[in-house]
Amino acid sequence: MDGLKTKEDRRFQTFWVIFFILISVIAIIPVLRVISISFSGRDAINKGQVFIFPIGFNVDAYAKALKSGTFVSSFGYSIILMAVVTAVDMIMTILLAYPLSRKGLKGSKIVNLFCVITMYLNLGTIPNYLNIKSFGMIDTVWALIIPGALSVYNMIIMRTAFASIDDSLYEAARIDGCGEFKIMYRIAIPLCVPTIATLCLFYAVGRWNGIDDQLYYVQKTGLHTVQMALKQMIEAVNVQSEESGTTQLVAENIKAASITLSMTPMLVVYPFIQRFFTQGIMLGAVKG
Repeated sequence: MDGLKTKEDRRFQTFWVIFFILISVIAIIPVLRVISISFSGRDAINKGQVFIFPIGFNVDAYAKALKSGTFVSSFGYSIILMAVVTAVDMIMTILLAYPLSRKGLKGSKIVNLFCVITMYLNLGTIPNYLNIKSFGMIDTVWALIIPGALSVYNMIIMRTAFASIDDSLYEAARIDGCGEFKIMYRIAIPLCVPTIATLCLFYAVGRWNGIDDQLYYVQKTGLHTVQMALKQMIEAVNVQSEESGTTQLVAENIKAASITLSMTPMLVVYPFIQRFFTQGIMLGAVKG
């Protein structure tokens, strides 16, 4: 019987290993193709020879992309904005998650209910626009910071992580004369670093890839992030591409190089946070 279970387990594991390998290949091939096109020559792109590996290696597309003042400035602005916004998002998440994780807090069930309701009910684009306009945030950087400053999903993970800490640690801190704020930043936060690092990654990726807020609330070019600049660049290049086939070759090169550059920050940050990823999610998902 044990032998049969072992065989079944092996088949089960083999199936999922093969399945996830296929999913990984499907996910990574488009990325590799974009990178390959960005480093390939015009002739190879024109003949459709570029797939996973670059052909006719050159970096002309990157030189042209980096010569665009708008793209470079928006790239630097995006990095600064992402850092600031991620910090604000994480502070808001912790300040809400910690009190809701404490037992005996009056009104916590009602607050939790209201938070969960917002996950399922959305007012829509126009009411959100009017709401942001009423606060005078249109065409300001606050329109990119305040509206999405808290994710209820991330807050629930953070709340569960705080709740999983042994109550004896909290009681010992209170006996030593610590208040709730001191307990939070001296005990709760240090013990939940993996979860905090993971949620920072979630917030950073979401903010870096986000473009809806800029489309709806921001018209000033100086407030556009790299994603908006990339969108405008691709649209401009597509218009030029209609003129001749040669222009299309240059267009594909520049688009691929710009997309590759926009992916770079997340690819650089992820390896440093990866070691916290599994531990952070598990800590925030299971209480006990």
